[in-house]
Amino acid sequence: MRVRVTITRRDEIADPQGAAVERGLRDLGFGDVTGVRINRIIDLTVDDDDEAAVEAQVAEMCQKLLANPVMEDFAISVGTPA
Repeated sequence: MRVRVTITRRDEIADPQGAAVERGLRDLGFGDVTGVRINRIIDLTVDDDDEAAVEAQVAEMCQKLLANPVMEDFAISVGTPA
């Protein structure tokens, strides 16, 4: 089963990479750009047909490795094509 995990940095956590991209865009003449945040998408294939079991397994993966629970939130979408 295909799974997409979207990992986002919490709003209250600084995003130095996003800030650097924002400065770079402004330097290139894109002065209207503000609030740049850099997030991650991870696509997985899990060999299981039970959607609830897959979602639970991927949530555990996120909590243990894929996301930093102190700084990041994650959303899981099961059945998403890559």
